[in-house]
Amino acid sequence: MSTKITPGKIKGMQAVSNERGVIAAAAMDQRGSLQSAIAKDKGIDKKAVTPEMMSEFKEAVVRILTPHASAILLDPEFGLKAAKMRSKNAGLLLAYERSGYDNTQPGRLPDLLDDYSVRRIQEAGADCVKILLYYTPFDPAKTNEIKHAWVERIGDECRACDIPFFLEFIGYEEGVDEKGIEFARKKPECVTRSMEEFSKDRYGVDVMKVEVPINMAFVAGARSCKGDSAYSRDEAKGHFRKSASVAKKPFIYLSAGVSNDTFSETLDLASEAGVNFSGVLCGRATWKDGMPIYAKQGIKALEDWLNVQGVKNIKNVNDRLTAAKPWYAFYGASSPAGLA
Repeated sequence: MSTKITPGKIKGMQAVSNERGVIAAAAMDQRGSLQSAIAKDKGIDKKAVTPEMMSEFKEAVVRILTPHASAILLDPEFGLKAAKMRSKNAGLLLAYERSGYDNTQPGRLPDLLDDYSVRRIQEAGADCVKILLYYTPFDPAKTNEIKHAWVERIGDECRACDIPFFLEFIGYEEGVDEKGIEFARKKPECVTRSMEEFSKDRYGVDVMKVEVPINMAFVAGARSCKGDSAYSRDEAKGHFRKSASVAKKPFIYLSAGVSNDTFSETLDLASEAGVNFSGVLCGRATWKDGMPIYAKQGIKALEDWLNVQGVKNIKNVNDRLTAAKPWYAFYGASSPAGLA
């Protein structure tokens, strides 16, 4: 496939990928969810979790884990100090969206940070811009048209600044448990149709950060499956292949808050399926078990845990990226130099 990619975007992509052209990135852009978790484990009100606590947690994760990552995803609100502490080998992605979504109307409509633009994110040192969007092809057309136009605007901002655009989309269905078997059965179509939509050039997306098209908790015979199943192992691999086949842009998998063991098993299945994913952007599967440690025992205990278990977790994920394909292979190139 030959699609023109501009020099600024090539440079940004190289900054966040490893020597193989694979994206082995860590994510630490959580805001509201991180505040809630720390508050719960401390037994305090969410508002009592200070910006200093948020920054302190992020700094520890960045300092200890980025030597083992090709990039780190942070947020401009609490993560800019941490960004300066990343290892020299790690590029920087910054989130542009506001944490959470508008729940005053249906459709989980997104919003951007009030005091940021793509230009300002670039000036803050980002190599790439990332956006999170709750999206389902099953929503009313009117809702999705709002989201399509929103993504197009961001894509055009990124084109104007010549910086790569990473779009993360999370599937959902109002009134349905997204961790349950009912949604698990719909998830393959949700992921596949979303990847097909945002592969279109009009959006200007350079990398799709996607959920895996199945829920490992419902794959028959999987370690993560504790009861009912929605798909056999072969069916699950078929869903991986089908979603990958519609992608016209490089895509990477997100961990979606599952455990390190479950995410590792998921990547093993993706490898078995032979899909052309270009890496991962993995957050909570690496460091989430450190949240209660920080809340109850403080920063030193968190650092000690990260140095042992956090590093082990990220290496566990990295070991499963041998099957990942270089991002530039999507453009028919055998190296970034072949894109110029």
